[in-house]
Amino acid sequence: MDAWYSSLDNLKSIRSHGWVWVTTLRKNRIVNHNKQLNKLNISEEGTLIHLRGYGWVTVFKFTSKNGRIDYRVTNKDNPTRQYVKSIMDARWSVEVYHREVKQNCGIERCQARTSAERKEIIFFSLFLRGLNNINVVYLKKYPFINKIGM
Repeated sequence: MDAWYSSLDNLKSIRSHGWVWVTTLRKNRIVNHNKQLNKLNISEEGTLIHLRGYGWVTVFKFTSKNGRIDYRVTNKDNPTRQYVKSIMDARWSVEVYHREVKQNCGIERCQARTSAERKEIIFFSLFLRGLNNINVVYLKKYPFINKIGM
């Protein structure tokens, strides 16, 4: 996740709307009165920390199979590890979807100038991708159609 998502301005703006958030912090983020996040002992159930300039949040430490450590943090009261993991998994599926749309539908090469043009191109790209997916499913279900030229 991009580091700017967890900037103080963004987090304060989200809080002003009363929303609950989950994001990732960098290991060198200053918390608990001038301590780096990676120097803290973080429990499996999460640890309540003071994020400088923001307030109290709960942080969880996740270690991936390749050894990378992610510090995921939320402002939710009494969050569980499973809750934070499910939110981050959902976020990842959205990231994958957007990457596929950009690469497979040609949206990243869009040269439209106005907002309306961009919306039309994105809509038709997604529409055509949907038609293509329907055709693929249809042809798998009825492979004889290709042979008879329909």
